[in-house]
Amino acid sequence: MNQPRTTPGQDRRRLVLWRHGRTSWNVQDRAQGQADIPLDPVGRRQARRAAPALASFDPAFIWSSDLDRAHATARELAALTGLEVRLDARLREYHVGIRQGTTFAEFRDSHPEIYERFFTQEDYRVPGAELPSEVDERMAAVLHDAAAALDEGRTGVLVGHGAALRSGVLAFLGVPPRLRDMFAGMANCAWTVLQEHPHRGWQVADYNARTLPGESSALADEMPVHHVSKNADPAG
Repeated sequence: MNQPRTTPGQDRRRLVLWRHGRTSWNVQDRAQGQADIPLDPVGRRQARRAAPALASFDPAFIWSSDLDRAHATARELAALTGLEVRLDARLREYHVGIRQGTTFAEFRDSHPEIYERFFTQEDYRVPGAELPSEVDERMAAVLHDAAAALDEGRTGVLVGHGAALRSGVLAFLGVPPRLRDMFAGMANCAWTVLQEHPHRGWQVADYNARTLPGESSALADEMPVHHVSKNADPAG
């Protein structure tokens, strides 16, 4: 008797990390951090357009940052799947302290010494901000919790923010932060798929999927790496 054919990998657990849609501050290249900036009309359209693709994963759950731009994005998927959105503050963007609301040029002009340290010192704390290592820790924790909540063959969707999600991927996989530049910034409403291999553990199966040209900001791609300088031997 012939055994039913299966699609390779269909019994593997998956985490889909979905960045929120565009906001007015994305357009202006302003650091949003944990400011509760809503989606703009383009961002709402992005979320509606992307939601059917995310629904095709048949997610077991949807977890989202409690910031409005992420929650509004998650609600588009919830409307298609009938799932409730679980809010988790660990999925928030970096708290950026005094950088919040500024462009990099404004930050450089108003705080030149802090700006220099931000780009050259390892794990530097901008006044009022989280340490990059603190973001790594909370993002790794929420991803591990999400993975533990998945049954075999199921997918969980986590909706969050560009810089924190990219850091979360590295932290979850145990990749040194100094290798951050190997990963491009995630575009608005793009997603990354992490898939569990039966012998090799969790892997990046897809990254920055469904990028929407001309409707994204480079801001989430501009976070500095966590090493002292290009000429120094990076720690770790």
